[in-house]
Parts: sequence; structure tokens; C-alpha cells
Amino acid sequence: MVNMGNRLKTLRTDKKLTQKQVADRIGLVVKFAQMYHVSTDYLIGMTNMRSIDVTGLAEDEIALIAQMADMLRNKKQSHRP
Repeated sequence: MVNMGNRLKTLRTDKKLTQKQVADRIGLVVKFAQMYHVSTDYLIGMTNMRSIDVTGLAEDEIALIAQMADMLRNKKQSHRP
């Protein structure tokens, strides 16, 4: 089995990048995602779905938002022709 750490190291060294350079680039992506209130997956094109910033909310409040989103999706789907 291939170790992910070894694979990442090989990819990094193939590109002649230091660990700090990689960390700085990853940190920049995370900062952009936080600034725009989207997920890093959305920012780098892995998904077209934006995320909702739930920072500072309690777990039950987050669950309520998820339920509301599900209700809205279901309502929208039931009204399709």
C-alpha cells in the first residue's frame, strides 16, 4: 500500500518545492476561502457548491440550518415539472 505522505513528498520534490513553500500556498488558498466564505473545494474547482459559514454557531443551530436547507431542496424538487 502506498503511503499518502510518501506520495505527497514525491510530488513536492518532483516540483522542487520545499515544505514551507507548499504550506504557504495551502495557507493562501485557505485564507482566500475564509475571506470569501466558501469551501476550499469550491475555490479550487472541486465542487460548484458554496458552503455556508457556520462559525460561532452551536451544533444544534448548525443542524437546524442543515434541516432548513434540506426542506428547501425538497420543496424545490417537488415543484419541478
